[in-house]
Amino acid sequence: MLFNDLFREAYRTVLVKGSDEPEYLPASGPEGLAQVTFAHGYYASALHEISHWCIAGEHRRTLHDYGYWYCPDGRTLQQQEAFEQVEVKPQAIEWLFSVAAGSRFHISVDNLSGVGAANEARFRHNVRSQAGEYLVRGLPRRAQAFFDALATFYGTGETLEERWLEDARRIAPSYSESGHSQEN
Repeated sequence: MLFNDLFREAYRTVLVKGSDEPEYLPASGPEGLAQVTFAHGYYASALHEISHWCIAGEHRRTLHDYGYWYCPDGRTLQQQEAFEQVEVKPQAIEWLFSVAAGSRFHISVDNLSGVGAANEARFRHNVRSQAGEYLVRGLPRRAQAFFDALATFYGTGETLEERWLEDARRIAPSYSESGHSQEN
């Protein structure tokens, strides 16, 4: 409801519940609506797919799944490293959306039947750093609008900073360059 209220008219895009796999379907014509489809009705899937949409540029929003490659679960180490590089910004935005919505965020390396994470501690640190930078400098315009709508709707505005710090310690404690935790 919040996504559709914000973006249906201005961007001709709606959020819809899907089944197995999330995907982005561009509008089929000038009067059509693009669809951000999330998996199985999962709230976290919706927030994640919205985060991808919020950073996709105008041209990418004309392409199926924004024209990105996606290698499913079972990736090699090299494929996983590439996945982790491109997932930093979407997961950072999803994390902030979760905080604004008062829901629990889970970082995902999404490679359970493959080699696992290429470097999970580094990935967690990179996502935390990016989310922190967004908090200081602001989110991309569409992401900021949705973040603000979530915080208003869920009444989390006054506790955002406290919840963010608590969540950051839970998900990605600060790490030194050597990979050792710097928090107690």
